[in-house]
Amino acid sequence: MTALQHVKLGTYYVVHMPEPDDFDFWRERARALVQCDVPPDRIAWVEPGGSGDLFAHGERRMPVPPADARPVRANRRFIALAKNAILHSDPQRFAQLYLLLWKLQSNPRIMEDKADPDVRRVEELDKNVRRDSHKMHAFVRFRLVESEDEEVGEHYVAWFEPDHHILRANAGFFMRRFSNMRWSILTPRGSLHWDTETMSEGPPAERSDAPGGDPMEDLWRKYYASIFNPARLKIGAMLKEMPKKYWKNMPEASLIPELVAGAQGREAKMVEKGTLEFEERPDTLEAIDKAIHACRKCPIGALDNHAVMGEGPQDASLMIVGEQPGDQEDQAGRPFVGPAGQLLDVHLEKAGIDRRAAYVTNAVKHFKYVQRGKRRLHQNPGAKEIDTCRWWIESERAIVKPKLVLAMGASAARGLLGKTVSISKVRGSPIPLEDGSELWVTAHPSYLLRLDGPAREQQARLFDADLAAVRERLEDLA
Repeated sequence: MTALQHVKLGTYYVVHMPEPDDFDFWRERARALVQCDVPPDRIAWVEPGGSGDLFAHGERRMPVPPADARPVRANRRFIALAKNAILHSDPQRFAQLYLLLWKLQSNPRIMEDKADPDVRRVEELDKNVRRDSHKMHAFVRFRLVESEDEEVGEHYVAWFEPDHHILRANAGFFMRRFSNMRWSILTPRGSLHWDTETMSEGPPAERSDAPGGDPMEDLWRKYYASIFNPARLKIGAMLKEMPKKYWKNMPEASLIPELVAGAQGREAKMVEKGTLEFEERPDTLEAIDKAIHACRKCPIGALDNHAVMGEGPQDASLMIVGEQPGDQEDQAGRPFVGPAGQLLDVHLEKAGIDRRAAYVTNAVKHFKYVQRGKRRLHQNPGAKEIDTCRWWIESERAIVKPKLVLAMGASAARGLLGKTVSISKVRGSPIPLEDGSELWVTAHPSYLLRLDGPAREQQARLFDADLAAVRERLEDLA
């Protein structure tokens, strides 16, 4: 009886993987099974140490493809994703990849279908593995292990806990980066050892097998503390990129709670230091206009651009603050005349807010850009640049004395508060300011321009709701 006849009778095949990350073995077996028309539900893929499918009728030998078997379709995108996805710790990854390979034979363009659940699942496996590899590259910390044998020389050991089977796949990265150093990487899934010439593998290890520290770590901690910038601290983003599970591997992690706790105070001192560099505060809008054109307190002012002053009634009840002038604003010398300004006008009119009755300005007065040929590409201002320019926005606010200030975007909010806030957390509610006025925060209209489809519609609705709330509050304050 041939392999194909076995399949027709409902035979199940059990494929025992020799290694959890052996892509070449999986590809060889998968190709043969596809050529023998073995459907996905007739195969049990078993990891090392695992047991076969409960419904398998004994373990069958791999079927032999017939001489006239059709070639197996597998495009470059599938191969690239499969090589990474197979490193995932999900025991169903082999079956998932085979299912997608099976579907490729009848639909060669399936990898372009972002809505297909099997394509999305393999993409998710690939994404998780790439993220795990990135964490390994970033958070492996080697510690010196002293040896009494002078011939052995210095040996560095690191402990890491990967979520997936990425150890061997990343061996080349560490070999190239630390080629002249004797090192070992110990993990619960296995270990790697490099003696400057040969790479070897070892068995799984435990945390206690790795050293707890070395004399160089005190120096590293002092350096880390000295470069820690409180003005750029975003705790949520930090924890996303550097989850606490990796902290025990890094000597600098012991400093993080204390540095975070003191960040706000250090940030306030940095802002204060920046504002004290200016002369006496201007007492007219004309004086501010003249001063910002001569300002070179930050690198943006030294670019080939022009300062853009705010415009509107000096006694406006509403002050609208954006991030910075764009290319068109820089050339026109007026705020919000480019695409973002035009979109803002549409939404203001929809909300019943008369822009001509508002004082419109920016948190940063000069256009920050990078030159690309003849084009000037917008760049976001840094925290220090926003904090330095805060002197001018406070001067404008002191003269206009608005009852309500609308900050559009995180940069504008920082220019008014002196600290970074999350728009999603503070939008829709007033924030009291020291002079008795209220600050309301929403997204910048340029953010809407970067979106399309349902995402843009959703954010536009939120933007409209924020503007409607501002209009209602203005009516209450009138």
